[in-house]
Amino acid sequence: MKRQSLIIDCDPGVDDAVGLLLAFASPELDLKAVTTVGGNVPVETTTRNARIIRQVAGREDVPVFAGAARPLRRDPAGAGAFHGAEGLGDLEAVEPEAPAADGSAVEAMVRIVMAAAPKSVALAVMGPMTNVALALRAEPRLAERLGPVVVMGGARSEGGNITPSAEFNIWADPDAAAEVFASACEMVVFGLDATHQVRGTEERIQALEAVGKGPALTAAMMVRFSQRIERDIVGWDAAPLHDPCTVAWLLKPGLFRLTPCRIEVETGSDLTRGHTAVEFRVDEASARHLWAVEADGQGVFDLITERLGAVA
Repeated sequence: MKRQSLIIDCDPGVDDAVGLLLAFASPELDLKAVTTVGGNVPVETTTRNARIIRQVAGREDVPVFAGAARPLRRDPAGAGAFHGAEGLGDLEAVEPEAPAADGSAVEAMVRIVMAAAPKSVALAVMGPMTNVALALRAEPRLAERLGPVVVMGGARSEGGNITPSAEFNIWADPDAAAEVFASACEMVVFGLDATHQVRGTEERIQALEAVGKGPALTAAMMVRFSQRIERDIVGWDAAPLHDPCTVAWLLKPGLFRLTPCRIEVETGSDLTRGHTAVEFRVDEASARHLWAVEADGQGVFDLITERLGAVA
């Protein structure tokens, strides 16, 4: 089996946690590192949370590197209302046994990618793009060497989830996102247009719970927490599962339909900060961005349930 080398950059977060569990459980992925960033909760907490999920998965072989504590130019923001005060919903926030790795997230990204064959290491970005922008500043050649940069972020037809026109990950550090989208990186982007099609219905949560063990039960706990919070705050019965779409696409790209485009990010206006302008009128042969327009929600949940169910 040919394995895809991968770095996951994240800010766990309940849906980040499910994405991490899916990646940890998938033998097709050679997970080189998990890097953390301040986003849903502060970076000290996201780093601990990544280590908690690593411990749940029994994958202490994968190093976790702490990254940027704050956006490039903005004050830090959080999304604790949607993830719980500690970021992992109802999961107890214990101190994991294995520590974070020495060195920074940016150093790890640059070192891993530059030591590998060009285009062989993919990067899944589940949080604000601060670490990625800083890595590109530190080593501009990174943009040409990364295998696809697979991003959860942005919105077009669905509008925003933090403001009327912006999705949280992009809004949290729009300056970093603008730099990354303007770079030479080849990017596959899962905005709210697609992730709102991947929802944790009661039937799908029950299927995870029916596995009856370890990581699947942890994932079910995360999705059930999101279900409760979305009902209380938004009024939806089934919460969208955003971040795992990045990993699901790497494993089964047929679950999604992508369209070539050009994406730019609004940074100059407080009113529309973090808005993603997605333009489909592009030369498809030279387009560096692909935007997810359709997702098979049942297929994504089936994949998660299958992989987590297979964990010993």
